[in-house]
Amino acid sequence: MNMTSALATPSALPIDLTPALGATDDQAGARERDEARLDHGIAAARDALLGLQHDDGHWLFELEADSTIPAEYILFVHFLGETPDLELEAKIVKYLKRIQGEHGGWPLFHAGRLDVSASVKAYFALKMAGESIDAPYMKRAREAILAHGGANMSNVFTRAMLAMFGVVDWKAVPMMPVEIMLLPKWFPFHLSKVSYWARTVIVPLLVLQTLRARARNPKGVTIDELFIGSPRDVGATPRAKHQSRGWFTFFNVVDKVLRATESVFPKRTRKKAVDAAVAFVDERLNGEDGLGAIFPAMVNSVMMYDLLGYPADHPNRAIARKSVDKLLSIADDEAYCQPCLSPVWDTALAAHALVETGDARAIDAATRGLDWLVPLQILDVRGDWISRRPNVRPGGWAFQFANPHYPDVDDTAVVAMAMDRVQRLHGDRRYDAAIDRGCEWVIGMQSSNGGWGAFEPENTHLYLNNIPFSDHGALLDPPTVDVSARCLGMLAQLPKRPERDASAARALQYLIDDQEDDGSWYGRWGMNFIYGTWSALLGLRAGGLKPGAPALRKGAEWLRSIQNPDGGWGEDGESYKLEYHGYEAAPSTSSQTAWALLGLMAAGYENDPAVARGVQYLLDTQNAEGLWDEALFTATGFPRVFYLRYHGYRKFFPLWALARFRNLTVHNACPVPCGM
Repeated sequence: MNMTSALATPSALPIDLTPALGATDDQAGARERDEARLDHGIAAARDALLGLQHDDGHWLFELEADSTIPAEYILFVHFLGETPDLELEAKIVKYLKRIQGEHGGWPLFHAGRLDVSASVKAYFALKMAGESIDAPYMKRAREAILAHGGANMSNVFTRAMLAMFGVVDWKAVPMMPVEIMLLPKWFPFHLSKVSYWARTVIVPLLVLQTLRARARNPKGVTIDELFIGSPRDVGATPRAKHQSRGWFTFFNVVDKVLRATESVFPKRTRKKAVDAAVAFVDERLNGEDGLGAIFPAMVNSVMMYDLLGYPADHPNRAIARKSVDKLLSIADDEAYCQPCLSPVWDTALAAHALVETGDARAIDAATRGLDWLVPLQILDVRGDWISRRPNVRPGGWAFQFANPHYPDVDDTAVVAMAMDRVQRLHGDRRYDAAIDRGCEWVIGMQSSNGGWGAFEPENTHLYLNNIPFSDHGALLDPPTVDVSARCLGMLAQLPKRPERDASAARALQYLIDDQEDDGSWYGRWGMNFIYGTWSALLGLRAGGLKPGAPALRKGAEWLRSIQNPDGGWGEDGESYKLEYHGYEAAPSTSSQTAWALLGLMAAGYENDPAVARGVQYLLDTQNAEGLWDEALFTATGFPRVFYLRYHGYRKFFPLWALARFRNLTVHNACPVPCGM
């Protein structure tokens, strides 16, 4: 049942809450009905979100990626030679079969085009789990993969997995010797020069690759049938579209030299490098939350320990293995493995949405959520970010339950803003110490161009995306508009101090300078230009720009220009393609519609008809539980490579947008000053 029938007036009048002097009785009555419908929709969404809060105060929603993570989970179990949980495996198989695309393969996001690497892994996992290659859906998948060049076209990480299963030779994988661990910081390639996610994935993989790890694979399953020609003939990885010919050629020469000389590498040096890799992983093992708290790094750490002879009950291997299983999402009939968990992000954003409603119960719930967050602040671990900021004190929050070496700038800004909003409502300073320490850390993480990356400052060695290993183009963590906008919003919202004002001024200029010619902003962590534009508009308005300022006006007009006929907004992963030349229409989603509405309202367009139509879309699509259905992916792990579906986005962003609309058009004010 759709909530429209419960919320709409009998005549289904469109929302129009703009003030009307001298309104007739009929107009006044329609306005009252519109307001009642809006109130009802907000109350239903608020109550649904309140009902999803955990007893200790936090919120946690599923985080879904594409087929690669659940497929890799099945392959991981068989790599180790474990006795698989057949019931769990059957549920993952059912999930993989359900998300198979109409084209026969598997996409990187819902309803997307076939991706060869994702399809190869899904097919391999299904075959490993006992599915017959003669099954119609397996035949369709095989034909689709072969039609796209076969498994020969797999990316680097897929090739590494295939090499470990003996499907292809290691010559098909770019050379990455473990001696990389011993390179000095001044060397052109050093682990401190790549992103945290790349670092934690690569370090154990260096050991796996150098020592030529081999899966136990008790069933002896292979996938030769997915290759054009012999899998053993697959050569070096081709140049990716984002890689320059000159740099790629140079690094290919380096690769060949390394292969030719590997046999004479000193054994003592190799052992020292392996020991350094193990020490790196041991130090950052992170208990049951795992290395880097992300699936690929966690899995690689377990396989590294296994390769080095650690027994299954060794404390480090055992806890690393347990961390992987904590990512499983198991339902009655299906299961999949999440790439990571998002409790800090979910809790902070849910708190913002609830505070926006102004409801006393909602504010109390938000307070309990923020109280839960206080002890999660990282105050005593100087993480990997100290390589460029050795004198900055820790003070951030991670994205996950625990990840002390890798706090997240974006999460920290969002948490600090939520805490400030709530303590203003309570009229006290209960979170001042946490806010000040978090803000201090964020300022310390600002890059020289005025922006912020998600986890690292100055992570801008762009030439490294040209190494053969980086065919995904996601090796780095440079400053981005979306993260920087949240940081600016935080700095503008918090009490003024000279260091905050100076940092905010640089951030404001960074955002203005990074606006696209069409008025939009690129979104790194959400799809895509809608996400980036929402983020920038909120940051710039908080940072002092007034409605009518050129940057705000251009951004808002771009959002108005791409509104769908149904009143909503939508954008998919195709917007990240290198040959993208402007917005391409995509189906509306509730979360992207909410972002667009929040962005327009930040630019001063709360009374614009486009906003009224967007509000109407959200109310029309609200479901029986007071929330919204959203199968499409609206978030980004790595552009062109890895996309995400936050199951919480449909639960708190539409509520946030509806509540702010009510605040601005009915109540004529936000409850408290806010930076986002």
